[in-house]
Amino acid sequence: MGIINNLMGNATEVNVDSLRLELEEILCDNETIEVAFNIFRDKWIFTSARLIIENVQGVTGSKRSYHSIPYHSITHFAVETSGSFDLDTELKIWIRGTNAPYEQKFSKGTNVRAIQKMLAYKVL
Repeated sequence: MGIINNLMGNATEVNVDSLRLELEEILCDNETIEVAFNIFRDKWIFTSARLIIENVQGVTGSKRSYHSIPYHSITHFAVETSGSFDLDTELKIWIRGTNAPYEQKFSKGTNVRAIQKMLAYKVL
């Protein structure tokens, strides 16, 4: 199902332990990775302090950009759960100073309500 989700642009959950070494140079002291999702080669990483969107670029994937969004910059968010015919769930996050939301679709079975609850604790 992972290949199908990638082809459809849906995020699948990543093992947090595997990311710790990869991201140790950009994480702050005492900042922990809470949950992370993979979309093709890109990642959405929710830490204890911020959302990091990692964009892997180029053919070899050696060039990467990291977009850090502190939770206090998130003005509001929306979650759409999957239905009978719509198999994916969707998360939209609006950032202070921008009009369009950051959007990401997640594969069926992703506990998007847990993500919503975590965001509520961080944002509210």
